[in-house]
Amino acid sequence: MEDSNERLPAKASKDAPSPKTKSEAEWAYERVIQYLRNFEAQLDNAHEVALGFTGSNAGVLQIEGLGFYEPDIVTFYGIDEEGLKTQLIQHVSQLNVILRAVPKRRSAEPPRRIGFHMPTGWVGGESGDGSV
Repeated sequence: MEDSNERLPAKASKDAPSPKTKSEAEWAYERVIQYLRNFEAQLDNAHEVALGFTGSNAGVLQIEGLGFYEPDIVTFYGIDEEGLKTQLIQHVSQLNVILRAVPKRRSAEPPRRIGFHMPTGWVGGESGDGSV
């Protein structure tokens, strides 16, 4: 029978540098990116991803990017339904995101995909398999 302690990682020494602790904003940012990637992967060439605003009639935002401000702010930016530059700044405790498939703005061009790049070393998901 195998000793169960052999499968556990070795304890870090007191002198070893500790990994960076992520803020709530960074965790939320990384998870939203994974959801966006998965959503975009399901779209056909006639649609792009947009963010629907919850709790208001502000419409949708065709997402061009997102960011975060530590410790607790996540921000989305892009173009609204009228073509106006738009930004949503939200506290992580109130983060509600609706992803929508909307017809692409320019029918002759390929669909615009966000194409985020995750930080080096991040594999996502609780299982480490890149899932959400």
